[in-house]
Amino acid sequence: MKLRMGMIGGGEGSMIGPVHRMAARLDGLAELVCGTFSSDPDISLSTGTSEGLPSSRIYTDWKEMIRSEGALPAEVRPDFISIVTPNHLHYGPAKMALEAGFHVICDKPLCMSVAEALDLYETVERTGRLFCLTHNYTGYPMVKRAREMVHAGDIGRVRKVIVEYLQGWLSTPVEMTGNRQAAWRSDPSKAGIAGTMADIGTHAFNLAEYITGDEVVALSADLHSTLQGRKLDDDGTATLTFAGGIRGTLIASQVATGEENNLSIRIYGEKGGIYWRQMEPNTLTVMWPDAPVQLFRTGNSFTVTGPVVAMHARIPAGHPEGFIEAFANLYRNFCMHIRALEEGLQPSETADYPGIHEGVRGMKFLEAAVASSRNGSLLMTL
Repeated sequence: MKLRMGMIGGGEGSMIGPVHRMAARLDGLAELVCGTFSSDPDISLSTGTSEGLPSSRIYTDWKEMIRSEGALPAEVRPDFISIVTPNHLHYGPAKMALEAGFHVICDKPLCMSVAEALDLYETVERTGRLFCLTHNYTGYPMVKRAREMVHAGDIGRVRKVIVEYLQGWLSTPVEMTGNRQAAWRSDPSKAGIAGTMADIGTHAFNLAEYITGDEVVALSADLHSTLQGRKLDDDGTATLTFAGGIRGTLIASQVATGEENNLSIRIYGEKGGIYWRQMEPNTLTVMWPDAPVQLFRTGNSFTVTGPVVAMHARIPAGHPEGFIEAFANLYRNFCMHIRALEEGLQPSETADYPGIHEGVRGMKFLEAAVASSRNGSLLMTL
C-alpha cells in the first residue's frame, strides 16, 4: 500500500512543486491525498483538482489542513507532509506537522534562522518523527560514488575542495517584471537573511560536507548584490576550513551571465582528484598524477562497486539520469525509512537522505556567511 502524502505549497506557477510531486510518484511508494497549494483559493483549488483530489481535501490555509487531516482516522490521514513553500513558510508548517504526528519532507534551506533550526531539531527529537531536507543533488549515483571513493581513501587524505554553483537567471532585474520565483527570492521577508547563498549556496555547502564527510568549522565570506536596488545577495564567495584541516572555496552566483544550472565540485587528495558536474551528472572524472584520467559512468559494472551506488542508479548505462531521478531517490529512501519505522525494522543503510542535522548545518553556514560579509570578511566559526 502506498504512503499518503499531503503538500503545502507548490501550486500553479511553482517550479519546485511539480518536481516534488513527480519525484514522490516515481517509485509508486507515495500518493498525494491532500494539499494547501496556495493561499489563493482559486490556485489551490485548481491545482488540487488537476491532481485528482476531492474538494474536501483541498485547503487554502496550512494550519487548517494540518488540524483537519490530523483528526482523520489513521488509515486515511497523510503519513507525511511535503513542504514546498518559500523559505519563510518552512518553520511554522514543519513544526506544526511534526507535533501533529506527521513525518515531514521539506525544501531547503530549512528555515529563516539558526534559532528556528535548532527548535525544529528539538521537535524532531521529541516527537520521534522523521525529517527529510531535499538537498536532491546528494541523490545522484555519481555523487554517491564520489563519496565512496573519498571515504575509502582512494584519492588519499583530502587537501582541497572547490565547489561552485553558477546560474545566470538573475543577471537582469527579473524580480521587477512579474517573475514570481525571482520576486520572493529577492524579498528578505520571504527568503530570509540571504538570497543566492540561501537558494543555491546551501546546496554547494551541503554537497561539500556530504562527499568529504567532514564538517566546516570556520569560514570567511564576501557576499554582495550586483544589481542596484536588489536587497539580497546575488553573488558570493566563501573560503572554508573543515574540521579535518581541509581547505575549500565555495562560489555561488546567480548573475553569472549565460550559465544555466552549473553546480560542480572538485576534490583533491594526496593521491588524486575527482570532479563532478551536475549538468553532466552521469560522469565522475577521476584524475591521477601518474595514470590516464578515468571517467566513471553511471550504470556500468566498473563504477558500481557496492550496494549504495547500485541502488541509486535506475537505468542501464548510457541512458541519462537527471534531476527528477535524483529527487526521487530522496523520496524513495524517505518512504522506505517510514515503512521500516512502522514495521519496527532498522532502515536500510544504503537508503540515506539529508535530514534535520543537514538543515541545521545549512542555517549555521548562512548566518556565519552573512555575518562574515557584513564585518569585512571576518573569519567566523560555525
